[in-house]
Amino acid sequence: MTTVAIIGDRFMGSSVFEREILASCGDRVTCKCIDLAWPDEPMEHGYATPGLEGLKEYMGTPEMVLDHLQDAQVLVTHLAPVSVGVLEAAPNLKLVGVSRGGPVNIAMDEARERGVLVVNTPGRNASAVAEFTIGAIIAETRNITKGHDSLRRGDYRGDLYRADIVGNELSDMCIGVIGYGNVGTRVVKLLRAFGSKILVTDPYVQLSVEDSQDGVEQVALDRLLSESDVVTLHPRVTKETTGMIGKEQFAAMKPGAVVINTARGPLMDYQALFEALSSGQLGGAMLETFAVEPTDPNDPLLQLPNVTLTPHIAGASQKTVKIAAQRIAEEIRRWISDEPPLSPC
Repeated sequence: MTTVAIIGDRFMGSSVFEREILASCGDRVTCKCIDLAWPDEPMEHGYATPGLEGLKEYMGTPEMVLDHLQDAQVLVTHLAPVSVGVLEAAPNLKLVGVSRGGPVNIAMDEARERGVLVVNTPGRNASAVAEFTIGAIIAETRNITKGHDSLRRGDYRGDLYRADIVGNELSDMCIGVIGYGNVGTRVVKLLRAFGSKILVTDPYVQLSVEDSQDGVEQVALDRLLSESDVVTLHPRVTKETTGMIGKEQFAAMKPGAVVINTARGPLMDYQALFEALSSGQLGGAMLETFAVEPTDPNDPLLQLPNVTLTPHIAGASQKTVKIAAQRIAEEIRRWISDEPPLSPC
């Protein structure tokens, strides 16, 4: 019998993990569950907390993790920190399943050193983020946010029907997609259904046959910026992509273009974005992620009338929860059955 310690939260509930694990593994496992308070309470974002060096986006303490883990061989978590200290104090731990795209709350070097297998769930929320991105584009380009905000203030803005204010339709716009991974490919697929002209830039992958046949073009970044009515970001954050969209790139965009960021805040220089929006170089932006989260309520970007804002919720869907729990359950089944993992970190 394998003991699985589950640390869930109010998004990835421990009961969801347990249900899927029992469905996959049957009576070969026993589960014990607790749940953290996220997202009702904020997670930690730093790297430098004593004892948690190198970890980010976590909730809880090593002591809490160890108290729940005890001698379990398998730990399933979404946000709980698995630090060097946790791994040192848990010699029975053999498998960690983290239900997110990257194991940023796991001390990976120490896990490798101790032979602890860490698996994750890349792409679990790709469909959710792609759908959200389409909604974000429409909300900003079709004045949905402006109309909503004005009505909230009691101002019925008939002027939003003026020809010099109305937005365009996706079928008559050029959309530039930066990053052609799990999310970017789905965004392109959805945009194809709208009849948009689509430009893609990603130096590490090639377009699918279907995208190429439907007229999607893979181009250099400078061409994408200069021709796109909307630019939407979907790369991972790496040394290469950090700050990849800044003052120079905003200046290279079409006057009045719209920028969408449903990926990660570090991809973009937000001070330069504020200046481009304030000057009128850019027509608008939709921001789902920020340089610092939670955002500073005094951030001037939050006060601009040509920005749609959401608090990093693009990946939040019932389907995301289901996919992540099922993939973790399958990884545990494979580990028990001595089969290779599907998504080793």
